Amino acid sequence: MAIRRLGQIFVDLGFISDEQLEMLVEEQQQHAADLIGRIAEEMGLITDEQLAQALAEQMNMQVIELTDVEISKEVLEEITETMAQLYRVIPIKLDDNTLTLATNEPQKLSVQDELRSFLGREINMVVATDRDIDQALSRYYASDEENMESLIGELEDDEDLKKAAEEISADGPIDITSMEALADSAPVRKLLNMVLLLAIKDHASDIHFEPFEDEFRIRIKADGVLYEMVPPPRHLAFAITTRIKVMANLDIAERRMPQDGRIELSVGGHPVDLRVSVLPTMFGESVVMRVLDRSVVSLNLNKVGMDTPTLTKFRDVIAKPNGIVLVTGPTGSGKTTTLYSALNELNTVEDKLITTEDPVEYDMEGIVQVPIDSDIGVTFAACLRSILRQDPDKILVGEIRDLETAEIAIQASLTGHIVFSTLHTNDAPSTITRLKDMGVPTFLITATVEAILAQRLVRRICSQCREETTPGEDLLYDLGMSSDDVLDKLFYRGAGCDLCNNTGYKGRVGLFELMILNDDIRDMIMRNAATDDLRDAASSLGMVSLRDAGISFIHDGTTTIDEVVRETILEA
Repeated sequence: MAIRRLGQIFVDLGFISDEQLEMLVEEQQQHAADLIGRIAEEMGLITDEQLAQALAEQMNMQVIELTDVEISKEVLEEITETMAQLYRVIPIKLDDNTLTLATNEPQKLSVQDELRSFLGREINMVVATDRDIDQALSRYYASDEENMESLIGELEDDEDLKKAAEEISADGPIDITSMEALADSAPVRKLLNMVLLLAIKDHASDIHFEPFEDEFRIRIKADGVLYEMVPPPRHLAFAITTRIKVMANLDIAERRMPQDGRIELSVGGHPVDLRVSVLPTMFGESVVMRVLDRSVVSLNLNKVGMDTPTLTKFRDVIAKPNGIVLVTGPTGSGKTTTLYSALNELNTVEDKLITTEDPVEYDMEGIVQVPIDSDIGVTFAACLRSILRQDPDKILVGEIRDLETAEIAIQASLTGHIVFSTLHTNDAPSTITRLKDMGVPTFLITATVEAILAQRLVRRICSQCREETTPGEDLLYDLGMSSDDVLDKLFYRGAGCDLCNNTGYKGRVGLFELMILNDDIRDMIMRNAATDDLRDAASSLGMVSLRDAGISFIHDGTTTIDEVVRETILEA
């Protein structure tokens, strides 16, 4: 049965007139992302209660007033604080295996499916007002925040779970049925759900599950640094890794070979991809999950953090009809995000854009994206050959790893294509040496490479606890300065607060070093000039080094000396 339009329900219930509905529809067309109910409420045409009543009518659900409901502690424990805040749901009652939840967004049908999967229960939804949900979240969850310590304490005391885990973990024949039952048990589900939700809430990039002889560690990487969570009981290591393998559709009976998989979740209404890597170790399987949350990444060149002069030059380069643009830096330095942002800007109906990536991290509308699979011979070089027969205008090669890929990329640029790719080098000038070491002839480098962008990510000082500080002589020495050089300069640090988990940092910002290859630099490359000479020449032509970009961020209070020293090298 087709779902009735919400605007028409407002009219049918007598909340608004036909003329007001027309006005609402016009207003919504100007704000395509906004829901018509929210617009009607903001315009004062309906109340919070009327919106809840109309949504319930639309979704054929019951309306409930949370202030009239007594909720038992046992029912509240079905939903963790993190889950309640993320999904904006309040548990009302539990009948057999059916959990009734109140929501103010019943139109988000995926939430019901996600919670059914997370909790292993049937879900029944009822509708409450926005205000009721906010008050209930404050009343039931904010004061007694669910934490890992309490959950792990419960798991430590669960003797049945410990006995089942030890029986399966012991050497001997593998009982697949028992393994699946343990991995699907409520305590294991609850622990893993909490880890995933906390990691996503903290905008973590990776989650590490590491088995050792006497402990099982869980660490999450946020803002480029690993933080250890409260370790779960050692005997649950096998159950947790098995649960992850089940979710990623991997072979749970295979414990001797590395495996790779993918988990697709929808959390809080937006899709999250988890790339899973399982590696056998001496004491069990180590699992790392890369979190790809598109809602966290803004694929916009204006938001990657380049200063205005560098951004203007970079835009000029990517707009060229042919040539190679390289982005360099270590793993996790934001290279892919910068290139995606560039492609996003170039993505017009007039041009055909094709990418080949290992793996495809974010799907982008209007761009043909090809995943690499070396096991069946789908390598960067093989893909690139085929891509050239697809009549592309702009090409992204995920990474130039060998001479074969470099040669085909060069061939593509010589035949009228602009090619974007990445390399692993310390800075922009040393990329030339890296290409030569690969075996690329010097004359082809100078004929095709238009620009090289090196980048790093440094952590931002938390805005809530930022304070002035005086750096020690040793820190200034690491920065290549003395106290006389910074007499009139200000320095800052984060004291640590609840917002930044007492780290003093919140979020990251990019340092960029853009080397444009003009005729003078090309002549130097042809004469096999040293990397230091290339760096000096590029600096004299206006290139800001990674270290200098970092120093400017230090002085304006964006980051600290420690961060810049950790991520950049001091040019000789």
